[in-house]
Amino acid sequence: MPFPLPPGSTIGILGGGQLGRMLALAAARLGFDVAILTPEPGSPASRVAAHTVISAYDDPSALGELARLSDVVTFEFENVPAAAIERLAALGAQTAPNARSLATAQDRIAEKRFFEAEGVPTVAFAQIDSAADIGPALERLGAPALLKTRREGYDGKGQAWVESAADAETAFAAIGNAPAVLEAKCPFVREVSVIAARGRDGRVAAYPLSENRHENGILRRSIAPAQASDATAAQARAIVATVLEKLDYVGVIGVEMFELADGSLLVNEFAPRVHNSGHWTADACQVDQFEQHIRAVAGWPLGPTDMLAAAEMLNLLGEEALDPALAADPMARLWLYGKVGAAPGRKMGHVTRLKPLKSPSPNLCPLGRG
Repeated sequence: MPFPLPPGSTIGILGGGQLGRMLALAAARLGFDVAILTPEPGSPASRVAAHTVISAYDDPSALGELARLSDVVTFEFENVPAAAIERLAALGAQTAPNARSLATAQDRIAEKRFFEAEGVPTVAFAQIDSAADIGPALERLGAPALLKTRREGYDGKGQAWVESAADAETAFAAIGNAPAVLEAKCPFVREVSVIAARGRDGRVAAYPLSENRHENGILRRSIAPAQASDATAAQARAIVATVLEKLDYVGVIGVEMFELADGSLLVNEFAPRVHNSGHWTADACQVDQFEQHIRAVAGWPLGPTDMLAAAEMLNLLGEEALDPALAADPMARLWLYGKVGAAPGRKMGHVTRLKPLKSPSPNLCPLGRG
């Protein structure tokens, strides 16, 4: 089916979690049906979708069924095998973002080398294939340094600090003796992120910077708009435009950055999907990240990203989401994900509290070519 897709078309989504759920809700509002492929019966996304295929992500018959149902296929998290996107493309399915973007984000070494090749500033790093590689890498990067698995790992999992070469064996064992990247310690003053989208026509739209605060390796709060200088905002705009253009990206992306004391930025990583630090857009912006992603992959025009209110998003972990008082605050917007089992540290929902903007919110990146 040619783009733009008309209402009544079907958007396929690999993954059935909360991001898939919010994408499905946004798609439905624009008149699209959604087909979910997930290994999890009764997933949050499945319960608001028109179709569900329950199978492993690499099941050829399941991918064939998703391709048959869908006019375009996207994904809600980056641990979907890149080979699944490649197989869907081989079956003739339209996919977005592309397999290269997913594969790059899945491998921290590939990601860091992509940043280097494109002149995107990032922390110094070294490839670690065994514990024996850590000592020489520390000599170059300095100690302490942060050891991360090359693949998977999220919310602080798959990470260990290395204080000295004597800690190499212990740290490598702590991440499961898996191939890794060792990153120099970054003297950042805060973490910020940019949520942005690129359409099929190459146009880019980005949301204002948000400031992110973590607890125990888990994103706890995102505050938007982050107070930042014009120079910092301009660098963020240039970074996200470069990443989107060089990957020939279509869809929403989340780019996490470290802000240094002088206001300059180093990129930590990118997520090829809608992002937790952009959940506030659903209540504070003219067009939120979920609708923006659906617009992009469907070939529709990107929407305005201007803020209507200032926002602070709080992730609700475990039993925090069971408190009915959260719905009593007139300036709060409660989102619950429909997950079963409120385990400690598990993201069960979020609440966004709104307040008036101190001044009109400028677009970080007005609609335009990247």
